[in-house]
Amino acid sequence: MLRLVRVRLYQLVCVLLLLSLLTFTLMKLAPGNPVLAILKFDEVAMTAADESALRQELGFDLPLYEQYGRWMWGLLQLNLGQSLMSGKPVWDEMMHRLPITLELTVGGMLVMVILALPLGLLAAKYAGRWPDHVSRLFALIGASMPSFWLGLILIYWFAFKLNWLPTMGSGSMRHLILPSVTLGFSMAAVYARLIRAGLLESLTQQYVNAARARGVAEWRIVTLHALRAALLPVITVFGMSLGNLLAGAVVVETLFSMPGLGSMAIEAIVQRDYPVIQGYVLLSGVFVVIVNLMVDLGYSLLDPRIRYNKEEM
Repeated sequence: MLRLVRVRLYQLVCVLLLLSLLTFTLMKLAPGNPVLAILKFDEVAMTAADESALRQELGFDLPLYEQYGRWMWGLLQLNLGQSLMSGKPVWDEMMHRLPITLELTVGGMLVMVILALPLGLLAAKYAGRWPDHVSRLFALIGASMPSFWLGLILIYWFAFKLNWLPTMGSGSMRHLILPSVTLGFSMAAVYARLIRAGLLESLTQQYVNAARARGVAEWRIVTLHALRAALLPVITVFGMSLGNLLAGAVVVETLFSMPGLGSMAIEAIVQRDYPVIQGYVLLSGVFVVIVNLMVDLGYSLLDPRIRYNKEEM
């Protein structure tokens, strides 16, 4: 197990190096001029001398390899640079907005579990009957409806028509309800079908028949034995889909005007704020690798038959 953690940490370093190089290259190839964006942001009269002086001050006149080397040297000292627009350290800005994105992500996952788990259980237990048909219809709607469209519908009914919940901002549980439902609904549709498929396969195994023959209660067989095995593919897909979850958070934060990491990334892209974009991509990469490591470790907890040895790593 410790060897697995060590290997994953090595992989984390390699992933971050590749991400840093890829992000830096793409930022330099992207259209737009960050120097002009800064001067327009400050609303000052621009001259060629001003542009040249600012370009030199920011180091944009240096060769690309030297710019990348300076940025990497700062990264090794845990210094992601300063925002070109606000002048604040990128790390401080991300840590200031990170709690809001984490709250939204946890809220979306809770909605996903609350919807997907009972629907998947009922669909597998009553396969081919009306609970299964309801679960299938829910999955079809959830997979077909874009998150931003669902968010607009929720805003129209629960904020505009009924005036029950706020439509923008953060700071209370009421602010989290609509964004969490928007983020978790489409995910629940996919995971409900995964749980159903996994349970149908698990319920045909011999250890389930043996438990029934011993007189074990059916609810205990389903929830404690079959569900445990059915969660393996669900956890695998969850680790692989974390990138989609972060991308969905970007859309939801923008739609509900939540000042989280996603809205910060959108603002940085529009303003050509390269240090902020690079910091956001690196932080997302760290999250993806860490969650996949937790998924790998969770396999052996869910299924004791799974053990990692040298060849498997």
